[in-house]
Amino acid sequence: MVEFGIDPIKFIRKNQKIHGNFFTFLMFGRRMTVCVDIDGNDFAFNAKHSCVTAEDAYNSFTKPIFGEGVVYDVPNSVLMEQKRMIKAGLSADNFRAYVPIFIKEVNQYVDKHWTKDEDTIDLLQSISEMIIMTASHTLMGPEIRSKLHEGVADLYHTLDACFTPIRFLFEWLPLPSYYSSVKAHAELDRIFSSVISERRKHTGERHMDMLDALMEARYKSGEGLSDKHIGNVLIALLMGGQHSSAATTMWALLNLAANPDVANAARVENRYKVGGKLGAKDIPEPSYDDVKEFAILDNIVRETLRIRAPLIELMRKVVKPVAIPNTSFVIPAGNYILAMPIISATDEKYYKDAEDWIPSRWNTAEKEDAMDKATTDYGFGATTTSARSPTLPFGAGRHRCIGEQFSYVQIKTILYVLLSRFDFSLDPK
Repeated sequence: MVEFGIDPIKFIRKNQKIHGNFFTFLMFGRRMTVCVDIDGNDFAFNAKHSCVTAEDAYNSFTKPIFGEGVVYDVPNSVLMEQKRMIKAGLSADNFRAYVPIFIKEVNQYVDKHWTKDEDTIDLLQSISEMIIMTASHTLMGPEIRSKLHEGVADLYHTLDACFTPIRFLFEWLPLPSYYSSVKAHAELDRIFSSVISERRKHTGERHMDMLDALMEARYKSGEGLSDKHIGNVLIALLMGGQHSSAATTMWALLNLAANPDVANAARVENRYKVGGKLGAKDIPEPSYDDVKEFAILDNIVRETLRIRAPLIELMRKVVKPVAIPNTSFVIPAGNYILAMPIISATDEKYYKDAEDWIPSRWNTAEKEDAMDKATTDYGFGATTTSARSPTLPFGAGRHRCIGEQFSYVQIKTILYVLLSRFDFSLDPK
């Protein structure tokens, strides 16, 4: 367990060579069954829900942050309905409204914080702030965005502090962060309820954001989400995607700073796509359709997600004994399944020079998983069922991240603006 905690990837790779793609180790008395490579990925993500669940693995960890009655604090059938509701706020029409907001927020941020006298920046802090500003504006609406500097951002940070592995290992501990999260949720409930109440007074006004989509959403029974649950879903969306998007954007910029030829190629393509001339003083503003066509930026994001996956560990809890296909193994109830797609994503048998950042590799057939493109609809739209791809930054099956396209649009738009306005290089210090 100590060895795993120090360097989980090194630990998994070492034991994979000894035991194969399936093996078990103890973590504070919990039996963690590791499932890696494409067979392990496929099994972990597509095991029958009656035998293997995400809710039982994550609820004690996420409930203090996301709140009650949403995501893993509800039966899986309810979660699938909530994902369907969220999908309504991630439509192409919404994305068309989101792109100008992303551009405006990033420009305002750099105008205010990246002064002419300052040639070195703290990239992690800057990108994290850009992500929360762009996401809060488009998902939660301008009302919540306007309150970020009036205490709302501090409330998010309070909840964010609860994201710690100790909550998974010792869910019964009376940690101070738990009590802080209760207070933060109570205050956010008050703020969200106020905004929702005000919007309901003006029913004729249409807002192209996630808040409006959730206010209009209905379960199959015809019942709508309560104000509290609307707020909790929005918190889950922001918290669930903030770290992933911030980490991916940061690593992309760091790699672009180290590879100016790739950055310049992206600039040339971006200007070509939006019809702007290189060297023009004014930066052309791309549409959502333009952003989708930024192929080099798309490759940059894909390659960054492959080699620097924000989430390297995904867990499920076994509630009924489950057999691993094509093996003699049966995982007993009570075990936890630990999937690590980063292992296959950085394996030489799937990617040449797998540890190197090479965005151009996605120009080839590797861009799509040719092994199995089967899809199904779990209630929120068709999604890939196959997990037999070596790279799965957004998961697969019923728990595939519904925010995947939002992340791509958000990150590519931020990179477009920053590359258009600045040259980046690594600080030699």
